[in-house]
Amino acid sequence: MGILNVTPDSFYDGGRYTGTETLQQQALKLLADGADIIDIGGYSSRPGADDISVEEEMERTCRAVENVLKVAPETIISVDTFRASVAREAVKLGASLINDISGGTLDPEMFRTVAALKVPYILMHMRGTPQTMAGLTDYHHLVHEVIDFFAERLQSLRELGVHDVILDPGFGFAKTVAQNFELLRQMEGLHILQKPLLIGLSRKSMIWRTLAIESKDALNGTTVLNTIALQKGAAILRVHDVAPAREAITLLKHLQA
Repeated sequence: MGILNVTPDSFYDGGRYTGTETLQQQALKLLADGADIIDIGGYSSRPGADDISVEEEMERTCRAVENVLKVAPETIISVDTFRASVAREAVKLGASLINDISGGTLDPEMFRTVAALKVPYILMHMRGTPQTMAGLTDYHHLVHEVIDFFAERLQSLRELGVHDVILDPGFGFAKTVAQNFELLRQMEGLHILQKPLLIGLSRKSMIWRTLAIESKDALNGTTVLNTIALQKGAAILRVHDVAPAREAITLLKHLQA
């Protein structure tokens, strides 16, 4: 899954792809580098990000979906939003998946919307909002609490007839650097839920803070942790840099052949 942020303030690529031409060029590059899915986000979810209106997120997201499909009509697009109205409009325009960082906690209409749209749903673990999550990192047992969150949310989705669900443990969302490493270390425990796992480690602070570098220099660290995640059963890698992730997948497949 290649990341295509159309926001001015995302932590790594904010402001790079807000114009139509740059947006389309980046989408084509992600696909050429081996992306199976393009994840379009119009709301920055970095810690402390500005809260923007539904209307602004809708305009950014829907314009991006339309423009990507103009140059690559067969693209599988995931829309990165926690707002049901944005998800609904993006799917109408051709998006194929909903990627909800809040796991349905920030919009009470999201689960019913997913059920009505009948598209796959990516359910992520997070506490609070992007504005408050950094202060919500007090866990008694992190992995158990993540599993309990998923189990409860999955039951709600099942009751609505939603079964096509992918789980994202939410690295960097309401978790400290140490907790992110604990979550990766114990990632196999999430397989008890019998759902595919999407892992988003790309250029995150657990890499650049640990290595005392900047996010722009965190590609090698990203590849290392992505490889570990694949060995622990990741089904999808969500990345800024598709080609290195594709290489890691290919090499690991040959190792496991």
